[in-house]
Amino acid sequence: MRILIMGAGKMGSFFTDLLSFDHEVGVYEKDPKRLRFTYNCQRFQTLEEVRDFKPELVINAVTVKFTVPAFEEVLPYLPKDCIISDISSVKTGLKDWYDKSGFRYVSTHPMFGPTFANLNQLSEENAIIITEGDYMGRIFFKDLYSKLGLNIYEYTFEEHDKTVAYSLSIPFVSTFVFAAVMKHQDAPGTTFKRHMQIAKGVLNEDDYLLQEILFNPYTHDQVAQIRNELKELLDIIDRKDSAGMKAYLTKIRNNVRQDIEIKRK
Repeated sequence: MRILIMGAGKMGSFFTDLLSFDHEVGVYEKDPKRLRFTYNCQRFQTLEEVRDFKPELVINAVTVKFTVPAFEEVLPYLPKDCIISDISSVKTGLKDWYDKSGFRYVSTHPMFGPTFANLNQLSEENAIIITEGDYMGRIFFKDLYSKLGLNIYEYTFEEHDKTVAYSLSIPFVSTFVFAAVMKHQDAPGTTFKRHMQIAKGVLNEDDYLLQEILFNPYTHDQVAQIRNELKELLDIIDRKDSAGMKAYLTKIRNNVRQDIEIKRK
């Protein structure tokens, strides 16, 4: 299959490496410096080259802010039977845009990134495939993610956004709070160092991505829940309520235990 990957950033390079030995892969990237580290693929910097390549599948791996603009730029140069796809972690508005594009499409979300994931061992990582869209496109990504050993979940666009609001906004906001109140430690403990590592990774993400995840319409209720929990915990601390603290710790340990038991099943 002829596959065009848009963007030679972290995830674009990952998909290029992943697909280039089994498919004819071309990478469209405007920044020539990013193309230095791509290999076993064709390198494009003009839309005319994209047109001549005649891709059968496009994987849009540009920064989330430019997902739709990148599509709109390249669409006039694609064959009408080409399948277009995105790997964006923010799907807001994408379904309506896809439906109006006139192209077959598939949308997925690899729930991992080069910052934290071991790209050579992904058996504990997850991927979401959106159930709306082209059947053959979904089959392609399902087969690809299965070969990587990823745990695959199939959601609608709406279900995806609800999942992201929970799985990303809660840890992101918790990290923001840690980073906002932290002070330099000359001799940090292990827990502090681990939190700092997470904070550095999260804050290394694109500002627009962080913004859009937090502006997800389902995020507010999740952040409000954090606020309620902090209020309850602060009240226990102010009252030095030993019994209340024990009950609170029991509650959160049960939450963690239930999550572990569900994963084992």
